[in-house]
Amino acid sequence: MKLGIIGLPGSGKATTFEALTHNIQDIQNKAEDRIGTIRVPDQRVGILHQMYQPKKTIYAQVEYFLPSSAGQKKAKDNPAMIFNPVRDCDALIQVIRNFKTYGEEAPSPKKDYMTLEGEMILSDLLVVEKRLERLELDAKRGKKGTPEELALLAECKTCLEKDLPIRSHPDLAHSPLLRGFAFISGRPLLVLFNNMDEDNDPPVDASGIENAMVIRSKLEQELAKMSEEEAKEFLAEFGITESAMDRVILKSYDLQGMISFFTVGEDEVKAWTLKKSTPAVEAAGVIHSDIQQGFIRAEVLAYEDLMAAGSYAEARKKGTVRLEGKTYEVKDGDIINFRFNV
Repeated sequence: MKLGIIGLPGSGKATTFEALTHNIQDIQNKAEDRIGTIRVPDQRVGILHQMYQPKKTIYAQVEYFLPSSAGQKKAKDNPAMIFNPVRDCDALIQVIRNFKTYGEEAPSPKKDYMTLEGEMILSDLLVVEKRLERLELDAKRGKKGTPEELALLAECKTCLEKDLPIRSHPDLAHSPLLRGFAFISGRPLLVLFNNMDEDNDPPVDASGIENAMVIRSKLEQELAKMSEEEAKEFLAEFGITESAMDRVILKSYDLQGMISFFTVGEDEVKAWTLKKSTPAVEAAGVIHSDIQQGFIRAEVLAYEDLMAAGSYAEARKKGTVRLEGKTYEVKDGDIINFRFNV
């Protein structure tokens, strides 16, 4: 699960990346792409660890990608290519400046949001038009195209020409036939309004923006430099229960419709990531293809039921451990033991 970080120059993308990933560079090398993997905060994993005392405990993970500014400069004259570095990302984080910078104009967060949204729409429109031209040329040469693809591309063109991102039409954004185009405006988007000083920064107008949060990336970057214990003490001093970056990570996870199910035991407690509404047989394949192939039943216990019972054995006595078949849709927090035979 990979999220690309985008934003206009000076918005604080690198600072946000470092705050999220704890990947701090004193001297930033803007010529290189940067990737950081971070675990998804989930207190359920910690509680299961305490309960089972396993040899290994593994959290769900999310990857953040910050493309180099050098690569973006190369593509500056070609709007269709400017977002190429993040086209393989599952979702995007847009960082928007909402702080005053010496020598710069006052921040215009809503305007900056619309500017980048417009660039994404234009980039996708150029991709659609190029493909439609190719299909038209092929048709003249007697090569038959796919009517379904042609119809979907025509819908995309209509949508984009109305200045609407493809993500505003979920049927287009999630169409298997369009997956290969990796439309940038079809990606789920989390917008982060970046403040520096919460007392003096102007208020944010987030009206009409579906997924938006306010952060203070410089403060969060400083927290990332601290030890876990120091960061907890700092947050407690100001009465803050969690860092904003934890909320961003959780929102990143949820943005893509992801959930976690758990496998537990003395050897390992692990959180596994999959899409909402995934059937049990496919969830088994996330662990190993052999388990999916030889799937018999899934022994399922909801996390809340385990907590209410106090132990797996007690939950079994209460009848909250149940057997489910292939089509059972895995729920967030399910603890699953797959029965299989190969």
